[in-house]
Amino acid sequence: MIHIQKANRSHVNGIKKVCSEGYWATYKEIYAKEYIERVIEEFYNEERILKEVTTSDREWGGYFVATENDRVIGAGGGGMINETEAELYVLYLDPTRRNEGIGTRLLDAITQKQKEEFHAIKQWVSVQKGNEKGIPFYEARGFVYESEQPVYGNEEGDYRSLRYCRVI
Repeated sequence: MIHIQKANRSHVNGIKKVCSEGYWATYKEIYAKEYIERVIEEFYNEERILKEVTTSDREWGGYFVATENDRVIGAGGGGMINETEAELYVLYLDPTRRNEGIGTRLLDAITQKQKEEFHAIKQWVSVQKGNEKGIPFYEARGFVYESEQPVYGNEEGDYRSLRYCRVI
């Protein structure tokens, strides 16, 4: 049985694994190997994840995880970007577990926290241009394309991020 819960220290290695593997699976055809390695090293290292599972505030609401038999099979998190608008910063699954509803359940848990705890009425997500896994997922959940912007860490490069928004 799959459980969705707020992440804790015991989930750090599982979050690292699922986010790293999910990032590779999503972007290996879009980004250069060096860029992928740099992003994974910056965001999905044990030290940072440990800090992010033990810290929770308006800007970072903490990680949520999907677990099955005590193994992390999905992870996601977000925070508030202003008084009424939230952002989904990260959402990855074990690449072998797509299309089981796990991502939707994680998104729902994050959204519920943003609405109930922080009174969010709008939610944003950035999806990399060409991400044919993420774009249909978010559009199917009511997100609407708003704009295009440079990708974090590649502001002068060719990688582009698509901004999507929905009313929650």
